Amino acid sequence: MTHRHAQRLSRRTTLGLLFAAAAGVMAAGMPAAALAQTKAEVRIGYQKYGTLTLLKGRGTLEKRLAEQGVGVKWTEFPAGPVLLEGLNVGSIDFGTVGEAPPIFAQAAGANLVYVGNEPASPASEAIVVPKGSGLRTLADLKGKKIALNKGSNVHYLLLKALEKAGVAYADIQPVFLPPADARAAFERGSVDAWAIWDPFLAAAEKQLGARVLADGKGLVANYQFYLASRTYAEKHPEILRIVLDEVAKVDDWGRNNPDEVATILAAQTGLSKDVVALAASRYAYGVKPVSVDVIASQQRVADAFSSLKLIPKPIIVKDALLPARQLATSAK
Repeated sequence: MTHRHAQRLSRRTTLGLLFAAAAGVMAAGMPAAALAQTKAEVRIGYQKYGTLTLLKGRGTLEKRLAEQGVGVKWTEFPAGPVLLEGLNVGSIDFGTVGEAPPIFAQAAGANLVYVGNEPASPASEAIVVPKGSGLRTLADLKGKKIALNKGSNVHYLLLKALEKAGVAYADIQPVFLPPADARAAFERGSVDAWAIWDPFLAAAEKQLGARVLADGKGLVANYQFYLASRTYAEKHPEILRIVLDEVAKVDDWGRNNPDEVATILAAQTGLSKDVVALAASRYAYGVKPVSVDVIASQQRVADAFSSLKLIPKPIIVKDALLPARQLATSAK
């Protein structure tokens, strides 16, 4: 068996599991014409990172779904929380975010479901300080102003970093800003540190000389999750299957073509190739079903936010999966 053949088989196996684990009530054998009549468009939310950006840049999903009479609409979001707001209000059907946004969204009552995740990528987010900063350790963050996007993956990174350093969350001054505003505050010195993810992290390192105080290694997993509205996942599982299949193909391609990845990301994000190449070097490729261990990891994130009263109520993460009876139906 050739390596390429093995990759294809592995991808088929993975996507079979993904679909059984996430899409639930698959419309097996649905004719293309019926599929087209059922849903003429899939609306995808994406950010300036990861496989969805590559998928958009390559255009392979549009070609695949055009064969079914289905269009694709892409909407860019600056961060995960606002992307999931879009999912909740029905402006998009599918998107990708980090660990924390689904926790905040679920706690707020969003009717979403996890449909897959990329492997852990802890080096893709970090707490950075200006190159001339006197801050040298995480303990030095006590009493300091730290910029971050509230409810994003870096919010959990900050919690775990402070916990490691023995600094109470109440003893720092969080400054909640979206990435562009946080960078401006960081540049003018109105905050002492910035918790941020790639490619904004890579841009701060390359363009501003920002120094990493701590990244996610040893602190957080930093999974990237694919989510859909529950209604869409239940009504249009065949379209989701195609989307996830194309995500898996792009993951296979991206893992083996770093230079082309950087070229596409530069074009899609407007960032320089050296910045996106650094960000891409920290990616983890390989979309997978959301496993028991990953859900347990998400529950720990949820419990941490709940204990600090950062979400309005405790949640059970596995409630954002489709019911077991639907999983059994799809697996037949």
